[in-house]
This record gives sequence, structure tokens and C-alpha cells, in this order.
Amino acid sequence: MAESYDFPSDLLDAQEELHQVRAELSALLKRLPWSVEPLDGFSDDAGWRKVERPASPGWTDDEQAEVEKLRRRERELAVFITTHRYWSELSGPDSVKARSRLKHVHEPRREEEA
Repeated sequence: MAESYDFPSDLLDAQEELHQVRAELSALLKRLPWSVEPLDGFSDDAGWRKVERPASPGWTDDEQAEVEKLRRRERELAVFITTHRYWSELSGPDSVKARSRLKHVHEPRREEEA
């Protein structure tokens, strides 16, 4: 049976926003060119696998600003979560279990855990 924790609502909200920010950042980075700066394409098969990249037009100022905004918010949320007063109420292995549970609290629980 999975342990249950009484997480404060602000901690739960911050964790959910962190998941959302990370998902948004990941999706944005997948859409952007592979290089921030404009670079020529290349092909290299000297290593253990061939690496090819098309020419990259680089990121626009708006794209760079959006990535920085999301990374900044990700850091703010990570600091808020890790330094939250709730963690001072727990100690030892219980705090590790609680932190792991918080990371997955918004996921549907599997039947064997319920």
C-alpha cells in the first residue's frame, strides 16, 4: 500500500505548475532549430555512429526570450518546492518517500497502490 502524505495546497500547486512548465519547455525545444546561433549543417561519420544536422537558422530573439522565461520559472518552482517549510516536518527516509510521492501525486494511481 502506498503511503499517503498531507501535502499543503501551495506545494501541490507548485509541483503541478512545475510539471506543466517542463512539458511546455520540452515541447518548445523540440520545435526549435538544433542550434541557438545560425550554423551550417554538417555530417560526421568518424565516430561510432553517423551524426547529421541540417543548417540551423538559429533562434529568434522571441524564441530565446521564451526559453529563458520558462527556464527561469522552472528554477523558481524547483527552489520553492525543495525549500518549502513542509520538508522540515519530515526526516530521514520518510522525506525521500514523500518527495518521490509529490513528484507523482497528479498521476493516476495504479490499482496495486490504491
